[in-house]
Amino acid sequence: MVLGSSQRGDSPADFDVVIIGAGASGLMCAIHAGRRGLKVLVLEKGPKPGLKILVSGGGRCNFTNLWADPEDHYLSANQHFCISAMRRYPVAEFIDMVNAHGIAYHEKKLGQLFCDHSAQDIVDMLLDEAAKAGVQIRLKSEVCKVIPDASGFRVNVTKSTGKTAIDTYALDAPRVVLASGGLSLPKIASDLAYRTARELGVSVVAPSPALVPLTWNNADKAEFAELSGVAVDCEISSSGQSFRENLLFTHRGLSGPAILQASSYWHPGEDVNINLLPEHDVLAWLHQMRQDRGKILLSNALKGLLPNRLVEAVIDRWFDDQTLGDMSAAQCEQVARQLQAWRFRPGGTEGYRTAEVTLGGLATTEFSSKSFEAKNYPGLYAIGEALDVTGWLGGYNFQWAWASGYCCAQNLSSLTAL
Repeated sequence: MVLGSSQRGDSPADFDVVIIGAGASGLMCAIHAGRRGLKVLVLEKGPKPGLKILVSGGGRCNFTNLWADPEDHYLSANQHFCISAMRRYPVAEFIDMVNAHGIAYHEKKLGQLFCDHSAQDIVDMLLDEAAKAGVQIRLKSEVCKVIPDASGFRVNVTKSTGKTAIDTYALDAPRVVLASGGLSLPKIASDLAYRTARELGVSVVAPSPALVPLTWNNADKAEFAELSGVAVDCEISSSGQSFRENLLFTHRGLSGPAILQASSYWHPGEDVNINLLPEHDVLAWLHQMRQDRGKILLSNALKGLLPNRLVEAVIDRWFDDQTLGDMSAAQCEQVARQLQAWRFRPGGTEGYRTAEVTLGGLATTEFSSKSFEAKNYPGLYAIGEALDVTGWLGGYNFQWAWASGYCCAQNLSSLTAL
């Protein structure tokens, strides 16, 4: 049951668990806790449940990935933390639920599963399952503070009851689940999990934007901003990780799937290595072209491999445009090196405004990888993006949300309802 901003529903004392956040992990946890007999209340600060789900995947929600291996596709200070949950709730389990609801989907590429119609299909499925499980959801209800007390926790809530009207109240909850996500997409994000952790002395791995476009440094901006809209299939490497997908030039910097992936591994002050022609041995190609078409200009030859606008933008900046036959062996090597090992130093990232997820979060050393319960605060749990677990682009973060929400609920439901 989804309650509007003016409804309070049952007495707060009637709830066994309060889940903060009606996103992917929060709704998943609520469904499975409710199915096992717990009385569940979900508090959501936004006007709708599942807002990040709705805007994901260009509105079609890349809801999981067939290749979601917990040992290879996730970043965390503790690389082993996510393994237990991901194995207890594998990709096939969520696909079964999608199939049961008759949601049409397709594999786009690289194991990425998208809805054929709309991300709303996934939200509707979750809300339908939550309603069947007796879950109550209160919208426009922002949690301001979570305080340990004799009954478990005191949860202070600010509820919007109109354009300007605000109602504040507190409720007691024996168990609280922090499913409020991270800082990406600030208009719908929340820092509640981080604030709560710091107030309670729970360690937080410094959060930063991830899966985010990289921006130009001042020198490169003057040279490359004019290339906005140009896309290239490339291979990008950062901190030992390489990704082969599209790169997109923008007014602000570089974007596209390959850049978003690399951004999670990039650190300020470091270079990103870009191979603009990963399918070619450029040096061997140049030597062959010198023999076969020695009178052609380098720029014209490169236009057979790269977008014209890109060649025109870099030819005089990077190279001496001359006929291939006049190029020395050293010049050929320099061209090959620049095109296949372009060392780009970003000025920074576009920040949380365009980041798809948050890197870092509540330290996993503070929580059980089986139950997701805080080691020093019995009854307090954290799941999904709130924790220091960040997946690759392509449905990996949703799979983590489903798995962590499900596994947390199993522990909640194993306890006697109060």
